[in-house]
Amino acid sequence: MKELSEFCRNLKKDFTPKTRDPAKPVRCWSEKDVLNNDDVVDTFVIIFRTRGCSWALNSGCSMCGYFNDSMWKTVTDTDLLKQFDTMMESYSDQKFVKIFNSGSFLDDNEVKPGVRNKILHRIFETAEKVSVESRPEYITNSRLSEIKKISKSKIFEIGVGLETANDFIREQAINKGFTFQDYKKATEKLKKQGFKLKTYVLIKPPFLTEKKSIEDAEGTVEKIKTIADTISFNPTNIQRNTLVDYLWYRKQYRPAWLWSVVEILKQSKKTTKDVRIKCDVVGGGSIRGAHNCKACDHKFLDTIADFSLHQDTKVFNKLECECYDKWQDLLDVEDIGFGSIIEI
Repeated sequence: MKELSEFCRNLKKDFTPKTRDPAKPVRCWSEKDVLNNDDVVDTFVIIFRTRGCSWALNSGCSMCGYFNDSMWKTVTDTDLLKQFDTMMESYSDQKFVKIFNSGSFLDDNEVKPGVRNKILHRIFETAEKVSVESRPEYITNSRLSEIKKISKSKIFEIGVGLETANDFIREQAINKGFTFQDYKKATEKLKKQGFKLKTYVLIKPPFLTEKKSIEDAEGTVEKIKTIADTISFNPTNIQRNTLVDYLWYRKQYRPAWLWSVVEILKQSKKTTKDVRIKCDVVGGGSIRGAHNCKACDHKFLDTIADFSLHQDTKVFNKLECECYDKWQDLLDVEDIGFGSIIEI
């Protein structure tokens, strides 16, 4: 929708990125994740500071504020490699490495092919699995062939932010800039190379009620369960200079309830078989992230993290809180209102 795209663009017109050292990365750390099947291992996570996502620089998604950490100007190959060297000083030969750059690792305008290849060559010397992210338009046969020469028989995973299988919601509420068919074509290419696919699904885009967002997430899983190897749910969190931030300040948007997140995870695991289901609740428990009442948030977040690693829905059986009735009441009454009800 042109109006939504233009609105997202206008939100950035007065945005001035902070002055940052282009040779210093955003950050890196170690966390737990799954390498193969049920093998939980220490995983090294690195985040490059690049010029920014090309789509964000053009218009941007309605909920994504990762451009706030981007340079908004060219970052040289030398600077990116310096960032990489800095982060690798903290590398402890973890077998799984996840690479983020607030955009698309396969976008040549963000990470040049030569730099991309050097980074992957070095990581694959030790790592058994590498995961990156990319929009569909950058997943081309030529790029994939280059990476296959480097990864050889090791595991290479590409994460694609589909967000929803519903083209209307993706265009009218998220402003993603591509279609479900674009996603399917890109995934066919990477599957031919033997690469793994992680698909990101958004929980509660703007303009959807709590109930509709649950239905949309579950409907999306039904449509991609034979395509994705991993489905990673991302509950919307309020990031600065975004449409969601604009709505939130005007009390026209509330992040998802953790009850909703749990419901989606439970149903998705029933729907899928060999697909790994996970959820990263950024900002969880805060007013800007998915939350219930303050009393039970911590327990819910720990349980969701446990499920993401071990895939056992039984962990959700012990979750209880008085706010459950409030959440249920919300699902019952919000359809008679217009849009998302902030609180009852």
